[in-house]
Amino acid sequence: MPAITVKNIPETLYNRLKEAASAHHRSINSELIHCLEQMLLPKRVNPSEHLQRARELRKGIDTNLVDIEDIQDAINEGRA
Repeated sequence: MPAITVKNIPETLYNRLKEAASAHHRSINSELIHCLEQMLLPKRVNPSEHLQRARELRKGIDTNLVDIEDIQDAINEGRA
């Protein structure tokens, strides 16, 4: 299996990696591999699964919180 060496890692980035590894009960190397996999090998999402998830999220939205006037005001103020 190939190996790489990463040099000149900023200390803040290294500390975040170390914290994440600890939180996930992984070594720093395993956490780095996991992060690379997540960024470079993203899971393909089936469009129908994506739509189903959006529909589920919509069911949890309280439609009484915002009305059409609120939306129009936000648009007019440049917030939308």
